[in-house]
Amino acid sequence: MSRSVRPRPTEAFAGALCRRTGDRWLVHGDNGWRTRLPVRRWHGPAEPAVAALVARCTGPTLDLGCGPGRLTLALTRAGLTAVGVDISAQAVRLTRARGAIALHRDVFAPLPAEGRWAHVALIDGNIGIGGNPVTLLGRCHDLLRPGGTVLVELEPPGPGLWRGQAQLALQVAGGGSRLGPPFRWARLDTMAVTGVAAAAGLTVREVFCHDRRWFGELATGCSGAVFPTN
Repeated sequence: MSRSVRPRPTEAFAGALCRRTGDRWLVHGDNGWRTRLPVRRWHGPAEPAVAALVARCTGPTLDLGCGPGRLTLALTRAGLTAVGVDISAQAVRLTRARGAIALHRDVFAPLPAEGRWAHVALIDGNIGIGGNPVTLLGRCHDLLRPGGTVLVELEPPGPGLWRGQAQLALQVAGGGSRLGPPFRWARLDTMAVTGVAAAAGLTVREVFCHDRRWFGELATGCSGAVFPTN
């Protein structure tokens, strides 16, 4: 499959990878709704939810938007071939410092072994990369070998699919916050994932909850995919 549009993911999250004190939020441009970013969790060891994802991986795995690399490292320690991919050079450095392999790449740019990966992971909200979950999941489809799966973290049932502009807010001295530049982002819940997955050539094998977080396991094998151009 080929995609006519390849939106570039943003480097906006690079500012959220620093361990310095101060909260960070993801701010939706249309309504100002804020979501606190779990930066400490990103830098910590693999939590039980990550262990549950690793248990579903049986072959080479790409961790797209790997951040500081806790999932990439957990996969590696489980004896799997695992590669993290992130557009942030800082994220790649942090992942490599942990002892895992990571590439400084745009997820829509050429990647090694395309069409031969057993699994692709999109956790910690990374379904939002590029602002179009159908296009992103279609890209994941291209990376997978037949029978491969996408492990994606989802919103709890309710909000459906949201697409729009977002900004990263960083807490500054005095209790205020500073907004970064806007970028395209998306959110996808457990109810809307079936239609989005089908449009990307994937089927929903299972939706599951672990430690109050929701995930989907999507498999290759759906025909008649439609890929929107915006």
